[in-house]
Amino acid sequence: MRHSVKRIAGAPGTGKDIRVSFEFFPPKNPQMEATLTDAINRLSPLSPEFVSVTYGAGGSTKDTSRNTLQTVLATGNTPAAAHITCVGATRDEVDAVVRDFAALGIRRFVALRGDPSGGVGTRYQPHPDGYQNAAHLVAGLKAFGDFDISVAAYPERHPESPDLATDLDMLKRKVDNGATRAITQFFFDNDAYARYVERVRRAGIYIPIVPGIVPIHNFSAVRNFASKCGASIPAWLADRFDGLDQDPHTHSLVAAAVAAEQVFDLVDRGVDDFHFYTMNRPDLVFAICRLIGIRETGEAARRQLHAA
Repeated sequence: MRHSVKRIAGAPGTGKDIRVSFEFFPPKNPQMEATLTDAINRLSPLSPEFVSVTYGAGGSTKDTSRNTLQTVLATGNTPAAAHITCVGATRDEVDAVVRDFAALGIRRFVALRGDPSGGVGTRYQPHPDGYQNAAHLVAGLKAFGDFDISVAAYPERHPESPDLATDLDMLKRKVDNGATRAITQFFFDNDAYARYVERVRRAGIYIPIVPGIVPIHNFSAVRNFASKCGASIPAWLADRFDGLDQDPHTHSLVAAAVAAEQVFDLVDRGVDDFHFYTMNRPDLVFAICRLIGIRETGEAARRQLHAA
């Protein structure tokens, strides 16, 4: 049985209901574990459609991913989605993880090929006894049951793809094998996203293409990562953060404004579903959600107010 989607208050003046989901990564040490727990507790009162937990290549974070999923499930009101990848693992090893996560009650997965063990920019080689790619992995997940499966999409092309047509072909294979929605790589050019969605629809692909939004906690770090994954940094964006490296307060204010502007513009274009890459840092994401009209709900709101 799939989790029902909770509709929440939309951005003021838009007349739209906006859905959000959040991504976290497993902690590497006890201090980061405490930070993650605080982040989950901070954002769960916003009633996200789901919270996803990343998963390291070859199962390198399997145990901590499992623990993080349990932390999310323990909130009692937040659906959890487990990332699963096929890099550096046999099919039997991946299937064992899926069975383990399903036994926890996980019915949502984010199915990804995963980055090569050498990192972004190195050549991917499928395991000879493993799933060959994300489309193959989606088919494997569907063989277990009627899971809700999210997959990746790339508005500015996957860095390893020779062209956008190859990207669209892979996306279509993932959809044909049972993908429920696609979540995009982060981007800052909304026109690029709109052009991509138009091409997707012309290709006969009709699942939701959910924008992946990354709040800019550190502009230099985001720019560096963007260069590796094929996401462009518009000149206007670089200008917004110019000279703010040593001014974290202003940097945070600008970051919240930039992300809110991006989301408002996408809402104006008909988008009502957003996925936030939180980096386990909840305050900026929480502020952005408040700016776009999302509020804590019910008992969760009262607990948040009492804890403040």
